[in-house]
This record gives sequence, C-alpha cells and structure tokens, in this order.
Amino acid sequence: MKNMDIVEGRFFISGRFEDCCVGIQDGRIAKIAKVLEGDTRRRFGGAGILPGAIDAHVHFRDPGMTSKEDFGTGSTAALHGGVTCVLDMPNTSPATTTLSALRDKKKLASAKSMVDFGLYAGVREGIDVRALAKEAVGFKLYMASTTGELMVQSLADVKSELSAIAGTGKVLAVHAEDEKLRKKEPEKDLDDHLRNRNNECETSAIRKVKDAAKGCRIHICHVSAKDSLPLIQNTKELTSEVTPHHLILDKDIKVGSHAKVNPPLRKREDRHALFKALQGGTFDIIASDHAPHTLDEKAEDFDYAPSGMPGVETMLPLMLHMVEEKHLDLAGAVARLCSRPGEIFGIPKGKIAVGYDADFIVVDFSQCVMVRADRLPSKCGWTAYEGMPAIFPKSVIVRGETILDRGDVVGDQIGRDVIAARK
Repeated sequence: MKNMDIVEGRFFISGRFEDCCVGIQDGRIAKIAKVLEGDTRRRFGGAGILPGAIDAHVHFRDPGMTSKEDFGTGSTAALHGGVTCVLDMPNTSPATTTLSALRDKKKLASAKSMVDFGLYAGVREGIDVRALAKEAVGFKLYMASTTGELMVQSLADVKSELSAIAGTGKVLAVHAEDEKLRKKEPEKDLDDHLRNRNNECETSAIRKVKDAAKGCRIHICHVSAKDSLPLIQNTKELTSEVTPHHLILDKDIKVGSHAKVNPPLRKREDRHALFKALQGGTFDIIASDHAPHTLDEKAEDFDYAPSGMPGVETMLPLMLHMVEEKHLDLAGAVARLCSRPGEIFGIPKGKIAVGYDADFIVVDFSQCVMVRADRLPSKCGWTAYEGMPAIFPKSVIVRGETILDRGDVVGDQIGRDVIAARK
C-alpha cells in the first residue's frame, strides 16, 4: 500500500491488548497487522493505545455564552482528557433550533475545534425536523428548566415533532426531569436542591417520554436516581447514560454551589446503586455533561448560582483510574466511553478496527496524578474533582494526526463536523 502511515504499539482491540501495527490512510484505519510497511512510523513502546473517547454530552457555550467556554477552549480541554469527538448541546444563545442557527454554530466550531464534533438540534414546537435531521447528530428534548430557554412545557405540544423525529431515525436525547413535579422552594444548599428535584421528578419524566415518544430512538441523559434503574434496564426501547459526577459525588460533598447540577447530586445510596448498575452493564454511555460556568457566577448565593460543572477533560482520566483500581473493567469502560457512543450516533469512531477513524489515545496506567484546576484548559478555571486521582493520556491522535504529545498541544486545529464528513 502506498501513502500509508504506521502507528506501532500495544493496541486495545476486541477487548484485549495486542502488539501490532495500524496503517492509516486519509485519516482512517486501513489495515491492522503484526508487521506493516508505510511512509512514516510512530512507535509507542509499552504504553497502551486505546480508541479516542466520544463525549456525547457537552455544553461548549458557543455562541452567546463564551465567557464560560467556547469551542476552542472546550475542545482543547477535551483533547487533554482523551476525548477526540464531542457532541454539543443546543441550549446556546441563540438556541440551535433552526437550520441557520445550526449552520452558524457549525461554522464557529469548524474554525475553532481541536477535535471532531457533532451538533444537536433542540426540540420545540414548530421546528423543521426534516431539515435539521440532515445536519444534526441528534435532537435534544428538555423536560425541565435548566440553562437556556428550551424547556418543553408539555409533551403534547411537540407531539408532531416527536413523530417526525421518529421518522428520521435520529436519536432523541432527553433531559428527563418532570417540571410539574419540580418544587420551586428557596435553596441554600445541595440538600435543598435535591428536595426541589427529587427522585420522582426523574422517574416520572422517563415514564412520560417513553409513552409520548414511542417509535423514537430515545436516549436518557445523565440518569441520576436509583429509582430510575428499573425503567432503563433490560429494555430495547431506549439507551441511557451516566455521568462521572453522579457516580463519584453525592449531596454530601462540601463544595457548595460548585456541585449544583441538574439533575442534582443525590444521596450516597443513589450513587452506589448507579455504580453497581454500571459495573453490571446497565448504562450504554458514560458522558460528562460538561456544563461550565465562571467562578464569579458560582460564587453567587446558592439559590441564584447556575447549575452545571465542567468535566470533559476529567471524564476519561477519572474512569481510567477506576479501571486501574479494579473498580471497573477496561473493556466495559472503553465500550461506554468510546465504541458504544459511536454505535448509537452512527459515528465511525471509538473502535480500533478497519474503516474507523484513526483516533487513538496513548496511556501509561502507572502514571496517576491528582486533578488540579490550574492544569486544566477549560476556560471556567475550576473543577469539583480537585485533588482526585486520575490517569491522563500521554498523547492523542485525531484522524491519524498527533495533536497532543506528552501533554502539550503539538498539532493544528483539525476538528470537523462528523455529519458533514459522512457526505
């Protein structure tokens, strides 16, 4: 084969590490063999080479809220965390609910992103589903108030839109909290936030959307309550995701509004139930719900501080440490961070296999460090995981190009829209 670049090392293929060579042409994996000849060769010795992660749930705040984050800083954070593709949510300003807004955001992202990306379209009454489906990676339905103005008051109001989405075959990602059950009482701490958005808010919303969106490829975002598990287990009706913060943190963490998120951090028993369910194979995806706000915004009185925390740069490193500590198995973690998101959203990424994008992360599992906000590139400048152990990638390759090496950005801005790339 001519014009083939070779990466040589210990690749994680089909659930185990293999010493082999991967040949890359036009950014995709062209051949895998014990020995390959090519035009260039990169060797990574004894380090492990995993597929790049796909974060199916980020808020890069671009356009309209770029004091918190933008596609440049957010994608750089993703890169440092071993994420080579992000799927960005539509609750920006303006909201991504029209074809023109979607295309404008795509231009911004294409000019800034260090990693590949897909863009969700927001669900509201009157949207042009058919037009949006051609260029969006999926649709997002907000069933309760959160950042932005995309909350749907009643699923009956978008009955025709949900039917149209079912016809497109696109994923319908759902923020499942029942606004009718959400309490509006003043909040002074995480206990109050949980009381206002209790477990029944989530379970009621999941039941309602399963009934109202029959025929849709429903994906329940950031499952947080133990009571929700029976609704998502052993069903082909929907897929589901869990976040690191709902697995690792609970309402008793002492960081105040920095841990204020929607849905809320819950009791320790919920967190333990989620982790056990993850170990047992319940969740399809681990996603960060990277939702940064500035330190000044988070310093406001708890009741007024916005909900959300950053996480795209720490998601995979925290999970890899869980693997090293034997709390998770590597094959399961790779499936939920890499391959399964690609399968659900129809993206040829997340696997080291012929025909897939050559997105790799190089990991030394013996190199554990403590998470420090001053070493993270997110614009917001803080993390709820300060001081926690994590394993960050040494190098990151996006479509065959080395973009991060020894923790430093060495490649050019390369990110492109995954939907446009398929055409």
